[in-house]
Amino acid sequence: MRIGILREGKNPPDSRVPFSPKQAAQLPELFPGVDVVVQPSPTRCFTDEEYRAEGLTLQENLSDCDVLMGVKEVPVKDLIAGKTYFFFSHTKKAQPYNQPLMRALLQKNIRMIDYETLTHADESRVLGFGTWAGVVGAHNAFKTWGQRTGQLELPAAYEVHDYETLKHLYDTVRLPNLRIVLTGSGRVAQGGLDVLHLLKIREVNPEAFRNDSFDEPVFTHLRGADLYQRKTEGGGYDRNEFHHHPERYQSIFEPYLDKTDILINGIYWQQEIDRLFEKEDVQKAGFRIRVIADVTCDADGSVPINVGSSTIADPVYGISRKTLQQTTPFQNTDDTVDVMAVDNLPNELPRDASAYFGEQLIRFILPELLEADSELLRRATICDSGNLMPQFEYLSKYAGIHQKF
Repeated sequence: MRIGILREGKNPPDSRVPFSPKQAAQLPELFPGVDVVVQPSPTRCFTDEEYRAEGLTLQENLSDCDVLMGVKEVPVKDLIAGKTYFFFSHTKKAQPYNQPLMRALLQKNIRMIDYETLTHADESRVLGFGTWAGVVGAHNAFKTWGQRTGQLELPAAYEVHDYETLKHLYDTVRLPNLRIVLTGSGRVAQGGLDVLHLLKIREVNPEAFRNDSFDEPVFTHLRGADLYQRKTEGGGYDRNEFHHHPERYQSIFEPYLDKTDILINGIYWQQEIDRLFEKEDVQKAGFRIRVIADVTCDADGSVPINVGSSTIADPVYGISRKTLQQTTPFQNTDDTVDVMAVDNLPNELPRDASAYFGEQLIRFILPELLEADSELLRRATICDSGNLMPQFEYLSKYAGIHQKF
């Protein structure tokens, strides 16, 4: 089996890779019969020279590869017919902007295995960059607060070499009595927790956060049962029911709106799930939140004043509390909320994020790829040989085909 590491073609370019040079060089050792080649790229976080130094072959034409692995969507013009591809296709939710890609995957008889759809038997995600999104999202939350108030100066994460450099910077940070809420229970939240702990911010339980006063910076971590309860009398929360029938649940975030300075949002969200709060809540006198790092980054989603993704180069926009319209960020006034809504945060620490991702691929995916018939890969395959797989039949109209199943 020959694996080709793709050059990222989406614009703006992403500098992450599925395997670091050391990891790519180890694959033939770990998995006899596997060969790896690398498509040259001027924009990767690891240079072509770093791959060559590990003894890897660089070649422009990857048509002799069996499996092609990238990170973000492959441009339609670059797709090679009949191959197996791994990347984040962003088609699972029938995203309109990737409809041409979905149709091209079918037309070119490509076997598309999406990283996002790789799940264990219990439906939990096998891999992702979420931890690093959480790390950078939390970092950007404090950077934004510092820019807004002038009380803290932090570099952008992409301006430092790696996470270790950031950790050393955090040793010098001194924060006032801020109150911070972190939401979520997955990898994103774990990344956010790492930063909060490195900043030596004390964690308090949700009840204390709502009711007590503090003379130091504190945070509380809100998971599913802290954020949602059944709409029926008596409330309650059941994780399995919530995941399968979120429409039965309502948000109970309201008590935190007048207690929180910074919100770091890392929850999974879909249309059927209540927002954390509504737009009209922002206009109320008691609304205290002034910085929102929306790592989830669903426009008009769990954070209703997310009006669209921002960029690594320009990560923050302001929202007027009166008009709810986008405005200039970093106005240290009660009239605005600053929203950080970058949708490719891990690309700010690409070397760390790529190495972590490669470890997960080696541990969980490569052994499955070498099996004759992998249930894990079958569950994650969106299309193969010109057909949507049965579990993705709901994409038929989006894909423009009539199913044969």
